[in-house]
Amino acid sequence: MSELAFDRDRFEEEWAADQDVLQNLAANGDHPERERQIDVSFRGEIDALEALENGAADFGFAVLEWAVEEENGPWLYLERTQAADPDSIRSLTIACLQIEHLYGVEYDGWGCMAQDGLNH
Repeated sequence: MSELAFDRDRFEEEWAADQDVLQNLAANGDHPERERQIDVSFRGEIDALEALENGAADFGFAVLEWAVEEENGPWLYLERTQAADPDSIRSLTIACLQIEHLYGVEYDGWGCMAQDGLNH
């Protein structure tokens, strides 16, 4: 889906933040080539998030959960299984920014557990 539009300046911001997460995973003994569940979060208007919920599978995501915060409004958490090496995370970030652009929601980052050989 790399042909879809996304904000390249926003990508540079997110990619800088991704570097911090990748370094933190590495410091915790992560094996980045191992696939694991990676969750991502989006916030926005209910109707936009519902549309994303219905289209998430088109980007390889499954719905993890919904949350509503008094201050920040509704959130939609998605997840997919993939590796956490830099190329895989770059692709993940681009997909999330494409989602942001396509659905009119705000991408708020990703997270996962380190795969250090002690967990599966």
